[in-house]
Amino acid sequence: MSTLFSLAGKRALITGSARGIGLLLATGLAEAGAEVIINATTAAGAEKAAAQLSEQGFTAHACAFDVTDAAAVEAAIEHIERDIGQIDILINNAGIQRRRPFLEFPEQDWHDVIAVNQTAVFFVSQAVAKRMATRQQGKIINIGSMQSELGRDTITPYAASKGAVTMLTRGMCVELARHNIQINAIAPGYFVTEMTQPLADDQAFTAWLTKRTPAARWGKPEELIGAAVFLSSRASDFVNGHLLFVDGGMRVAV
Repeated sequence: MSTLFSLAGKRALITGSARGIGLLLATGLAEAGAEVIINATTAAGAEKAAAQLSEQGFTAHACAFDVTDAAAVEAAIEHIERDIGQIDILINNAGIQRRRPFLEFPEQDWHDVIAVNQTAVFFVSQAVAKRMATRQQGKIINIGSMQSELGRDTITPYAASKGAVTMLTRGMCVELARHNIQINAIAPGYFVTEMTQPLADDQAFTAWLTKRTPAARWGKPEELIGAAVFLSSRASDFVNGHLLFVDGGMRVAV
């Protein structure tokens, strides 16, 4: 069983991993034995996070690039594969949130949300999957959301972007599974993060959330690590096109 979930000898690129859930997932994969590549938009951010992991005894590299820039993505993936080594696992974690009522939602905020949450998944996945297909092996994990299938006030563009991630995951599975590439997604429920801290600080929202969720609490970010390790490991070799909800049962409750 230990080898079934081991990531020893594997190399993982996690986008948006200089902090928050991305850094947590990178740490979890490193603890499972993977060599990790930290991505951020700035070199300073990526290098700081990679240094933190290195100090803990893990093998970590920094690679700064803008996931919304197709040319920058292709150049970065080429650099990683040439100078660091092949990417065995990709986690498309980079994401942003903007909250405004739909009728007042600014056009630029719409473009920003779609660029980071949706288009970047396409750019990075395509660049990495081309190399994986040549090797006939790879794992891609997209980070979706509870809003991949459920709507909520003030975040309609975010929900639209995460719904698109679901269909990207399924479409990529249909086209890439024949190349022995497994593409799945994790759909977190409500976790206390930097992005959700304003909601966590809202007593009325937290009261609603704990009543609405069968587990009756917010999720802890570290509770996402198991799902990421599973979908990165040999244990998930016949799991493909799947959207794994980690939500305390919220999606199935009425």
